[in-house]
Amino acid sequence: MLMRIAPVVFVLLWSTGFIGSKLGADDAEPFTFLALRFLIVLALLAPVLVVSGRRARGWNERGHAVVVGMLIHGAYLGGVFWAIRLGMPAGVAALIVSLQPVLTSLLSAPLLGEKLSARHWTGLALGLAGAVLILEPGLASAMEANSGITPATVAACACALLGITAGTIYQKRFATGTDLVVGTVWQYAGALLLVGAGSLMLETRIIHWTPKFIFALSWLVLVLSIGAISLLMLLIRQSAVASVSGLFYLVPAVTSVIAYFLFGETLGPIQLAGLLLATLAVLMISGVRWPQRYRA
Repeated sequence: MLMRIAPVVFVLLWSTGFIGSKLGADDAEPFTFLALRFLIVLALLAPVLVVSGRRARGWNERGHAVVVGMLIHGAYLGGVFWAIRLGMPAGVAALIVSLQPVLTSLLSAPLLGEKLSARHWTGLALGLAGAVLILEPGLASAMEANSGITPATVAACACALLGITAGTIYQKRFATGTDLVVGTVWQYAGALLLVGAGSLMLETRIIHWTPKFIFALSWLVLVLSIGAISLLMLLIRQSAVASVSGLFYLVPAVTSVIAYFLFGETLGPIQLAGLLLATLAVLMISGVRWPQRYRA
């Protein structure tokens, strides 16, 4: 039952991350925000390891988890947050990162031996088209303003794309046997090293402890960094990487729906069409089989 509902719960939780990040972005610089977030996660989870007696099976296993954390948490989140902080429109950043399922599928075949069907590639194409339609209003205004899209911000988003792609593949290849709690602790230790260095070298580390920031930080720590990431690691362990990555096509759609209710952001016909395309894409990529009466 857990594995049946896990993809749905993961998409819902992961989508709220963009909302939480938007709420807290004005009160702390990106690397400082992430460093504080990861530090609190470690403070919450480390005692669990001590009490439960769970241990990593040697430094090799710890090292693999640290690398995954640097890539998925450090490079991905750090790249996106930093680019948006420097003016990259969120829609453009989201579109660049939405190439992750395509890039992951291209690499999972030679690196992991996963065989991809024509149905899978069709789903990838539909998902990418759906993401473009969902993000179209933000992309249009970004192109008109022509602000924030610089070589530096594009490079940061490209690093984020490469980070989550490489981290997903690396997790499947080297770290699927690691205990979830143990792996999560060492992942955040690695991520903290990366974003902590960025905070020390590039930022003032000033934090405004507003109620909005405290709520956003609490949500990102408990719901995203512990809940959603644990589900992602579980899904990668149980499923093909290419299929799991396809779930990210639903994130812009769900984020848009949440933003509609919380911030009054509009959902036009084009975005609704993109939502339907993204949903169909995920169903195709995940290999959902249609009931007999719906088959041609």
